Amino acid sequence: MVLLGAASFGFTPIFVKSAFHSGYSLGQINITQMLIALVLLGIMYLAKGLHIRELTKSNLVKIIATGTTVGLTSIFYYGAMQYLSASLAIILLFQFVWIGMIYEWIFHKIRPSGINIVSMVVTLTGVLFASNIMEEKIVDLPALGLLLGLLAGVTYAGFIFFSGQVAVTTHPIVRSFWMVSGSLVLVLIVFSRDVQTLFPFELSLWLFGASLALVGAVIPPLFFAIGAPLISGRLANVLSSVELPVAIVSAMLILSESVTFLQWFGIMLIVAAIIINELGATVIRRSKEY
Repeated sequence: MVLLGAASFGFTPIFVKSAFHSGYSLGQINITQMLIALVLLGIMYLAKGLHIRELTKSNLVKIIATGTTVGLTSIFYYGAMQYLSASLAIILLFQFVWIGMIYEWIFHKIRPSGINIVSMVVTLTGVLFASNIMEEKIVDLPALGLLLGLLAGVTYAGFIFFSGQVAVTTHPIVRSFWMVSGSLVLVLIVFSRDVQTLFPFELSLWLFGASLALVGAVIPPLFFAIGAPLISGRLANVLSSVELPVAIVSAMLILSESVTFLQWFGIMLIVAAIIINELGATVIRRSKEY
């Protein structure tokens, strides 16, 4: 489920870049995305006959707070794509791989193992190749774009980490609904001036919003809510790296972008990192059992 949730998030650059190209603002994109996501999850909520009474007030607050990391990631990540190419924005977002290990170190006092470090190095090397960064001229990059991209990595790592920690026994749809509620409140506060620009109704804007809602704000939180509590935070981080190969392959198929041999090599390295992390963790567990 974590793998599928991360893969879904890999499609977001296509819709974000298309929406920006159509002249829509960062605020319009984020607000429509979260509004539609909340409606979709609300329909699931009612269809399942779920009730808020299964949540304590404490857990409700924690879930909504965790949901703000979804909104912040959208704001920072999409914002970075206003100033940088999609590949550069993605490579900055992918700093969540090592940032997630810091979350575990801070909150769980668990230092990264040798396998974790090897996996992280292989993953980031794969990111370097797969993002085609070597083909780009890295001069005079906008500082704001770089900052937004790095902040996206911090908040995305927080989303992955806290998804596996908060109210894990609560129904995934309930958790996802209130997470997106937190995201919606956040984006409405940040982009309050953009609310009036949503009217008159423009079908293309809401179609972009619906697409992003599905791949960026419904499937990832819902699937992470189901899968993240069942695995370690570090494994969730590494599995989430599948987002990059998906972003590159989808760009190749949908946007007709060319993919070089080095990019394919990077994709294979990321897959290898996932295998290294999982097999390494299994070997360590078995050695401890014996």
